[in-house]
Amino acid sequence: MALLTILHYPDERLHKVARPVGAVDERIRQLIDDMAETMYECSGIGLAATQVNVHERVVVIDVSEEKSALTAFVNPEILERRGDTVYEEGCLSVPGIYDKVHRSEWVRVRALDRNGEPFEIETDGLLAICIQHEIDHLDGKVFVDYLSQLKQSRIKAKMKKREKHTL
Repeated sequence: MALLTILHYPDERLHKVARPVGAVDERIRQLIDDMAETMYECSGIGLAATQVNVHERVVVIDVSEEKSALTAFVNPEILERRGDTVYEEGCLSVPGIYDKVHRSEWVRVRALDRNGEPFEIETDGLLAICIQHEIDHLDGKVFVDYLSQLKQSRIKAKMKKREKHTL
């Protein structure tokens, strides 16, 4: 397994729409393993392939306290949404920034697992929020895109300044 480099906002590659995975093969399983290792190392609860500059529809999520419930979603699609909720979100691609985002409270999702087997889940709470957040990444959207133009500008400036100081 390998740690992958996470792209940071406002990197334009974060806005690239991911293409569907044709077949879940050893390469995709290795990507899932590397993404999971990267997510855990960064203390995240979700990571989309887009965030590691792989523009294929792959997501890993683990919202468990013990970090023992890893789920891989290949070619995920939201089939149904219900309700509205507001949740303060953060993102490994926008480190140190948190803000409230409106999301659906409940979702029904279809995807392939790490073996290419189809599955569906219905969920609410943090898992539903995380699934929506990560699928947004696959669609070229970062949670910051839901915020006002003023907030987006401030976050861009802050991230660019932080990047200059780390180089």
